[in-house]
Amino acid sequence: MKTPHTASSSTDCNDQPLLFQDLGARKVVADFSGGALSNDAGALLLREVDRDLGVSRGLAKCFTDRRDQRFVDHTVEELLSQRLYGLALGYEDLNDHQLLRRDPLLAAACEKTDPLGMNRLHRTEEGVALAGPCTLNRLELSNNRNSRYHKIAHDPQLVQDCVLALGVRSLPKETSEIIVDLDAMGHLLYGQQEGRNFHRYYDDYCYLPLYIFAGDVPLWAQLRTSDVDPIQGVVPALEKVTWAIRRRCPKARLIVRGDCSFSRDEVMTWCEGQSDVYYCLGFARNEALINRLARVFSDARAARCLSGAAMVRRFTDFEYQTVRSWEHARRMVAKAEVGTQVEDSRFVVTNLPAAGFREDQDRARFTAERLYEQLYCGRGEMENVLKQQVLDLEGDRMSTHYFASNQLRLWLSTLAYLLLERVRTAGCQGTELGRATAGSIRRKLLKVAAQVRISVRRVYVQMSSAYVWADLFRLCHRRLMTLCSPSG
Repeated sequence: MKTPHTASSSTDCNDQPLLFQDLGARKVVADFSGGALSNDAGALLLREVDRDLGVSRGLAKCFTDRRDQRFVDHTVEELLSQRLYGLALGYEDLNDHQLLRRDPLLAAACEKTDPLGMNRLHRTEEGVALAGPCTLNRLELSNNRNSRYHKIAHDPQLVQDCVLALGVRSLPKETSEIIVDLDAMGHLLYGQQEGRNFHRYYDDYCYLPLYIFAGDVPLWAQLRTSDVDPIQGVVPALEKVTWAIRRRCPKARLIVRGDCSFSRDEVMTWCEGQSDVYYCLGFARNEALINRLARVFSDARAARCLSGAAMVRRFTDFEYQTVRSWEHARRMVAKAEVGTQVEDSRFVVTNLPAAGFREDQDRARFTAERLYEQLYCGRGEMENVLKQQVLDLEGDRMSTHYFASNQLRLWLSTLAYLLLERVRTAGCQGTELGRATAGSIRRKLLKVAAQVRISVRRVYVQMSSAYVWADLFRLCHRRLMTLCSPSG
């Protein structure tokens, strides 16, 4: 019987065992003879979601590959899969792929039929199945450079349409109401990137991308310089988003929600000109509006004195029209808040009817108090989603010099979040991870130690027997394997 090779039986100094403090009467010895191992077995779940939605496949159609295919080891779809899965697994830096390229499990997830990389076209690359950071970097930079090394270019308009189509595909077809959230978020810059400008609110140099979400599903991620008006590009984006949602969910009523940056006449006028499109937008306070709340504040002060409460809120709504910028009056919902040391007011402009819609079972859902506290304040969930993109997926990593390349990185980060969102929604709904953040999904469901055995007939992945979330992983796997086809 052949004795297995271990570090203890090797004469190579680099293979000698690592000795640790004893555990009682037992020696603690470690080496690197475990074979092909991975700590990202959850990449297989990402692969199932990707195959269902067609993320990598659809995105690859937005690229033009001018390479001589006789000498190509990595297709565009494989490169995009590797980049997207790397982001979802927490490897936001391209340099990470210098080591990740040797991971056989990630290679299998990226549809590499030779996960160990033993049949590479270039023999010097044997044993390395995936692309290195230089190849991935050329993928991101090719739109900005014209050389013999940069031959994979993308069409920005096609990529933008692809992101929208993939997001809309995640929405239930029969839904009756969809809230479309708008937000602009400052992404700080730490170099001489194209289009860098100083923004007074963020007190730094940054970009100001426009995001549009439907619940937790990203629909739009448009990179903009920070010297533009926050309203720039919003109406054209809403036109495309609305058209795409209408094709997917023809019976859905749309409610556009955003903060006071978006309460401009052009946005509201556009919504009013559409069928079944409504808005609920924050509005900046001014002296005229505050004067309209004088009696409401007086009632709130009296109620606080009588009740002894630390804080009292009162709500009202009224018709309001600006002096010059609006052509007609609109419904304004106001909140007056009286506390121990502070008095505050907030305003929301909307065209939602206070009496509700005829077909609604709850006709009081758009009264002043409920519209503000339940509908408008619910937009804070979108900010939580954006924080996940920044904190868990490094969505603000705009570290290339070129604006177009940073836009591509923003799209890739958005699609990586979409993969994680679908794992959570389709695979973990109703479980303890049903409302978990992207970081928690990654840490508890994707980071699984496994040994990978490759044979002629199969790729055998042996996950850790001590994995504490094994039952949840099995449930998630079962649900993802029964997903409908991409055409559904």
